[in-house]
Amino acid sequence: MMTSFAKKVYQVVLSIPLGQTRTYKWVAQKAGRPGAFRAVGSVLNRNPFPVIIPCHRVIKSNNVLGGYKLGPRKKKALLDLEKEIVLCLKNKK
Repeated sequence: MMTSFAKKVYQVVLSIPLGQTRTYKWVAQKAGRPGAFRAVGSVLNRNPFPVIIPCHRVIKSNNVLGGYKLGPRKKKALLDLEKEIVLCLKNKK
């Protein structure tokens, strides 16, 4: 069973635009628990749909990627791919 906090975290993460990142702290604040940035990490580590719910867009406050359920290399690859997609979409306009 998913907690109400986990649901809020996933909703917040779903709001992060393609190709952009936000911090664990930012997610915690938007989810209504400003000091719960470590709890955000725990929730995201249990993400049942790690590409659909884009937890790879959440990074540490010092701009270090941080953990990812599928591994740090995949996290970086997904972020790089999203940035390329955004760039391609901007160039088509």
